Amino acid sequence: MWTGDFLYLLTNLMQKDFRIRYRNMSLGVFWSLLNPLIMMGVLTFIFTRISVSQAIPHFSVYVLCGLVPFNFFTTALISGTTSLVENAPLIKKLPVPRVIIPIAAVLSSCQQLLIQIGLLVAFVLAFRLGVNRYWAWLPLLWLMEVIFVCGLSLITSALNVYIRDTRYVVESFNLVLFWLVPIFYSFSSIRPAYVPIYHWNPVAALVVASRNILLDAQAPQGQILRNLALSSTFMLVVGLLVFGRLKARFYDHL
Repeated sequence: MWTGDFLYLLTNLMQKDFRIRYRNMSLGVFWSLLNPLIMMGVLTFIFTRISVSQAIPHFSVYVLCGLVPFNFFTTALISGTTSLVENAPLIKKLPVPRVIIPIAAVLSSCQQLLIQIGLLVAFVLAFRLGVNRYWAWLPLLWLMEVIFVCGLSLITSALNVYIRDTRYVVESFNLVLFWLVPIFYSFSSIRPAYVPIYHWNPVAALVVASRNILLDAQAPQGQILRNLALSSTFMLVVGLLVFGRLKARFYDHL
């Protein structure tokens, strides 16, 4: 397939996935803003009004820095996991590269991500935290998370063709992940023995790095950047290898 045809197919799959996601919703794409706003409001109320154990300044922005990466990860991973099964008619009728389908599902979620990043930036400016030179790191950080989710989705989407329970395993994993990412608690409160786990967790690393940039006006830590780059590249390579091994019998199981 020519590069132009590949990009054309990728773009159309992304747009189709995005339209279907909000097709039957009365509020449509507004849910992309409403979901993090509701969660931010609830967590801010609980940890600043009900519980007084938190002493984190600009807590609303602090929480939003955690919710936006987490929401993207969970939404994109679920979309990528179910993409092959949901596009079974397309796979059976057209000789499209199988690998493009889960990647398109993940990239489609980037449209929602951009909306939520816009919301985060609006809150940062509203709290007068200002723009600093380290914002230049943000596109690279987000790109590495997108690469990580693409690699992971290649694995889970391929497994979901053979084992349809994979989707529910992913949903349960996302529920556990909510507590393993420092969304509403401080990274400094984590016991030293568990710090390396958070450094190698791409979602947690992105949250910490984003707060360094947006809240502290500091460059992200070199160790976090290195681990994020290594884990993202490793996951993409493994995802491509696993997908390549399993794709031969997709047609028989779809």
